Amino acid sequence: MISLAAQHKCQIYQLDVKSAFLNDFLEEEIYIEQPSGIDQYFHDNGFEKCPYEHALYLKKEADRSMLLACLYVDDLIFTGNNPAMFNDFKRIMVQGFEMADIGLMAHFLGIEVAQRKDGIFFSQSGYTKEILKRYGMENCIPVNTHVDSGVELRKGTKTGDVDPTYFKSLVGSLRYPTCTKPDILYGVGLISRYMETPDQSHLYAAKRILRYIKGTVDDGLFNKPTDNFSLVGYSDSDWGRDLDEWKSTTGFTFFMGDTAFTWSSKKQAIVTLSTCEAEYVAANSALCHAI
Repeated sequence: MISLAAQHKCQIYQLDVKSAFLNDFLEEEIYIEQPSGIDQYFHDNGFEKCPYEHALYLKKEADRSMLLACLYVDDLIFTGNNPAMFNDFKRIMVQGFEMADIGLMAHFLGIEVAQRKDGIFFSQSGYTKEILKRYGMENCIPVNTHVDSGVELRKGTKTGDVDPTYFKSLVGSLRYPTCTKPDILYGVGLISRYMETPDQSHLYAAKRILRYIKGTVDDGLFNKPTDNFSLVGYSDSDWGRDLDEWKSTTGFTFFMGDTAFTWSSKKQAIVTLSTCEAEYVAANSALCHAI
């Protein structure tokens, strides 16, 4: 959505439901009925729901006007190429659903967004700084790579036990920054394989990612208009780098224009018998994602 908005030089706006998720401790038994939802409004007013991403709605007019809306629980962001069209939409949503008009999207689900004249930049610098502080790494020495090429991780190395709950919390905290930092996705996926019985070697690998984040804390993704705004994807694999199961890793990324907008790095489900076979498995995964 950010990529499309940047390409067409549109601004993204944000609304917030005022009364969502009010919580209190209840001593009595209560019965509730689900109120008429925003989803029904979209259907009744000419919006088409994306069949692959059910939180995404699109409305198109005969004059090629377009409005794109994305709903996540109680937060709603939207953009369009016709100011009159999305001004009407904003007015109806604020009146009909008691929403607060936040204005230009600047902070959404922990992602910081800067809408500039030359494009849209988004990152998670605030969130990553919180992670560094939470795990006592705010003053660590940065490193240039998030994975040490000389270290080979595997299960049962007996380098000293680590609290699994602590390790799972650390890995979970590292997963969310991959929304804006595809450069750490491989390393985060790698340490995720050892959450059940982690040891010191796995903890060292996780903290290396934190040290890399320390040096790239303000990095993010910048979307800008380009003359060649088309879908381009790349896939790759390693072969048998998992030393416990001898499985390979699939990696792919897709671009719209000059900026990546989706990416993946996962251990393959099968054991491949050659580099060529591992590449075919990776290409197949990328093709399914493209479709």
